[in-house]
Amino acid sequence: MFEFAPDIVVLLVAAAFAAGFVDSIAGGGGLITIPALLLAGAAPVHALGTNKLQGMFGAASATWSYQRHGHVSLRPQLLSALLAFAGSVLGALTATVMPGDLFGAVLPLLLVAIAVYFLLRPGLDDIDRAQRINPFLFGVTIPPLIGFYDGLFGPGTGSFFMLAFVGLAGFGVLKATAHTKLLNLASNVGGLVLFAFAGAVLWKIGLIMGAAQIAGAQVGSRLAMKGGARIIKPLLVIVCLALAIKLVSDPAHPLRIWLGF
Repeated sequence: MFEFAPDIVVLLVAAAFAAGFVDSIAGGGGLITIPALLLAGAAPVHALGTNKLQGMFGAASATWSYQRHGHVSLRPQLLSALLAFAGSVLGALTATVMPGDLFGAVLPLLLVAIAVYFLLRPGLDDIDRAQRINPFLFGVTIPPLIGFYDGLFGPGTGSFFMLAFVGLAGFGVLKATAHTKLLNLASNVGGLVLFAFAGAVLWKIGLIMGAAQIAGAQVGSRLAMKGGARIIKPLLVIVCLALAIKLVSDPAHPLRIWLGF
């Protein structure tokens, strides 16, 4: 069993709290926890699996907070959540036989596009807009597709859910954030199942970090509910751009290799 020194545990707990805070508002908590786990000495596959475990607690905490204040209704979203879970499991299975170079190359461009959309589109606030797609059709197509992506590749899943809820379902920004956390929770659990079967989860530190995630998500979700779109939009833009920069900063990133820089 991989063990961490006490001072490293303290740092990982702090990272998990910060990740829970950020993730409950704009997603992207893995930007904090995955590098922290890698720097602590965890193998990449264990860092990914443990990130799913601890992130699950943060997503559940944020979902409960948003639901308790009336920003998400769980029962109408159960089918979507189950399909996101199934899509994530299928995506994780696919990842074992399919190279992720194409997704890795395109993802930074998609994240920049999402950041520009939320930054420049006028009228994005907490007021619901006209739906562009039938709710049932949305529920049986978008959650499993994004869940599949989460299992297959992962980074930016929350941003894609946010874009779908705002751009297609017509949700206001705060309502979209609340529903994103529910579906993120479902896809997280789906990915965790596969990592657990593969023995790639550090359960002890993952549960400790999960407790910190719960606390961070409570603080973050309450700030989001207090500030609404005024808080969520800028943080979402920053998270999308930070994730895009982090991805292309890797010299082995497919986009850098293809472009020769």
